[in-house]
Amino acid sequence: MRKNEELLIEIAELTNDLQRIRADFENYRKNVETDKERMANVVKITTISKLLPLIDDIERAISHLPTDLAENDWAKGVLALQKKLEAGLAALGVVRIDAARGTDFNPDVHEAVAFDENEGEKEVIAEELRAGYKIGGETLRPAMVKVTRK
Repeated sequence: MRKNEELLIEIAELTNDLQRIRADFENYRKNVETDKERMANVVKITTISKLLPLIDDIERAISHLPTDLAENDWAKGVLALQKKLEAGLAALGVVRIDAARGTDFNPDVHEAVAFDENEGEKEVIAEELRAGYKIGGETLRPAMVKVTRK
């Protein structure tokens, strides 16, 4: 009978060891998945951040488009390129930060580089100088703005 008890104890110990190893492996697998997702997000954010100056240049070019060239095929191509970039960013979850005139100034998403000294209690955006972008809840780049009081 003693031998059977010893075997049962050994089986119980081995079973506990196996369950512990299984749990450790499951935790390891989850950690690897989390790390892969985190790295993919870092790569995505880095890549998008490097493209933002190009998007700024295209927007600047479009904003200075002479009215007499509005129907030019080249100008239409640049406009189409801008729309494709916007669609691509939206597909990646990137949204433009609201920095329209009159929007409340928020230092978490807006970077004030100029300030009009007007009377008022509330700081609002007077002008957007450069677009800002968010991905998920994270600010990729704050919107560069001129602020005034209202």
